[in-house]
Amino acid sequence: MKSIKLSQGTGRTGVQLSTQLIGSDLIVCIFNKKGHIGAVAVADYDFKEKRASTSIITRLGHKDDHVAYNAAYKLCRRLRKPVCVIAGIHVDNISKEEIAQITRNCDALLEKGIESICNY
Repeated sequence: MKSIKLSQGTGRTGVQLSTQLIGSDLIVCIFNKKGHIGAVAVADYDFKEKRASTSIITRLGHKDDHVAYNAAYKLCRRLRKPVCVIAGIHVDNISKEEIAQITRNCDALLEKGIESICNY
């Protein structure tokens, strides 16, 4: 699989996704124009139990854990392979409406990412 680069939304609520394979394992970055490492989630697929297990590390003061965890879990369940997601989205003076829009954009971006990865 070649690396994939996708985006969803515009302006302050726009987000991007990029992928990279390391062997057969997948690394995914979800970020915006002020991207950073806010949270890292790693998911692994248990073939015996037919489930994904996800662990997360969040940097002090960052709130990117939901985005990282959700993406790692969904990708791992769908692809049945190890996945690492690095998420870092920063918006100065963010409003509740912008948080909601970023969440929607991340969800849509993840679905586009799953579709693109599965179609390779």
